[in-house]
Amino acid sequence: MTEQHPAPGVRGVSAAPRSDGLHSTKSLHAAKDIPQATVSRLATYLRVLSVMVDEGTLIVSSEELAAAAGVGSAKLRKDLSFLGPNGVRGVGYDVSRLRDRIETALGLDQGHRVVLVGVGNLGRALAGYGGFGRRGFAMVGLFDTAPGVVGTVVSELEVRDAGALLAACIELQPTIAVIAVPDEAAQTVCDRLVEAGLRCILSFTPVELEAPDHVEVRRVDLAVEMQMLSFRSARNAEIVDAEAATANQSRVPSTRLGRSRGPRSAATAASAPAQGTVANTTTNSKGSVVRQ
Repeated sequence: MTEQHPAPGVRGVSAAPRSDGLHSTKSLHAAKDIPQATVSRLATYLRVLSVMVDEGTLIVSSEELAAAAGVGSAKLRKDLSFLGPNGVRGVGYDVSRLRDRIETALGLDQGHRVVLVGVGNLGRALAGYGGFGRRGFAMVGLFDTAPGVVGTVVSELEVRDAGALLAACIELQPTIAVIAVPDEAAQTVCDRLVEAGLRCILSFTPVELEAPDHVEVRRVDLAVEMQMLSFRSARNAEIVDAEAATANQSRVPSTRLGRSRGPRSAATAASAPAQGTVANTTTNSKGSVVRQ
């Protein structure tokens, strides 16, 4: 039997997981009306706050936290407002308390038990990533179908036969499943996980998986992510080139156009009345100019 490792020392991982795979009602209500974009940023704030806790930081201002998270302070305060009152004006946020509030809002206060299906190169890297444990995700089961992989030990877990996935999930009671199998096997694995009662699935295959509405499936396509990086790189290069061109144009001296203010020609000077002449003239009743 595979030895279970509930990741000792990992915050929030429940030693006795709930049989229904759900978390507290308090956690669900806390995150009920939070926009998806805000949820993504809350995860970033949580990462930054966890580092601050490890460094012994007790209080942090909104400006400091926003700068560390790479967002504006106004946006950060708006995001945190979804969690209720947190900081003290003029003082800042209690780092440990704010971290706990965000963990509760994200449903991490009781931790998650994770099973991974597909122990290839990517699967082994995911299984060995220590960051999951520090964030409340305990890897409790690894599964594969390759005879040369089943029975081996990866990151202190014995790889089980994926054919026994349903029975193993009943035993392990995972709350999240990760799929890292070839594209042609992804839908079959997804169906088995749904049958086993999983409601949260993270897929690293580019295939669009079909699942019931009550099952949350998130897909991570690494090729798409790199394409997005390529687009942003090309766009940033265009912006830099445009700014450089504008800067070069601003350094070129401009020629002022307009009427010359140089000396008037003799003909022009002769035809123009001398200064004060108009002041010494008047008109008669017929409109003729009479010099005074």
